[in-house]
Amino acid sequence: MPERTPRKDAARNRAAVLAAADTLFTRCEHPDDVTMADIAAAAGVGKGTLFRAFGDRTGLIRALYETRLEPVRENVEQGPPPLGPATPPLQRVLALLDAVLCFKLDNRHLALALEQTGSDSPYRTEHYERWHAVLRGLLDRIPGLSGTGVTDFTAHALLAATRADLVAYLTTEKGLPRDEIRAGLAEFAARTLGADTTPGPVAEG
Repeated sequence: MPERTPRKDAARNRAAVLAAADTLFTRCEHPDDVTMADIAAAAGVGKGTLFRAFGDRTGLIRALYETRLEPVRENVEQGPPPLGPATPPLQRVLALLDAVLCFKLDNRHLALALEQTGSDSPYRTEHYERWHAVLRGLLDRIPGLSGTGVTDFTAHALLAATRADLVAYLTTEKGLPRDEIRAGLAEFAARTLGADTTPGPVAEG
């Protein structure tokens, strides 16, 4: 009897679920509209498969978010300038904020769904804590900020300008174009940090 391949089946189901969830969150009016039953039906699997693979809806959203975010994280950790580690800290902070904003502009509903899973606080989510730590570490290396004791708060204040609910409000209700939102964040961050110039736009693949 041929040996069954449960790992291949699980991998195939996982890929189908993530692809289905990605499509549903992209097309939805609000992330709360997307249920586990919707995702299971779109992926062609049973609800039990979703819960076994991801635990719950939050786990599924987190897994999809991390999959979509992986290219950005790789660029931050080992990529070329302006996001990579060889970039001077001030320019890297500005590029990092732009990259986070662009990611949320491209994945608005998914980001909004994840920010709403942190025990009613977006500040308790794993992805927020990660970006805050990276940003604070960079701010600690900027002359004039290092050693002042304000880098922790400054990192929070800068990241607040990239919150998914703000991005959704600016794009959906205010109708602001992408370039205008990016330019606004760049100017705000540069003024906050006392920068004379802002970096060029992050390359988008």
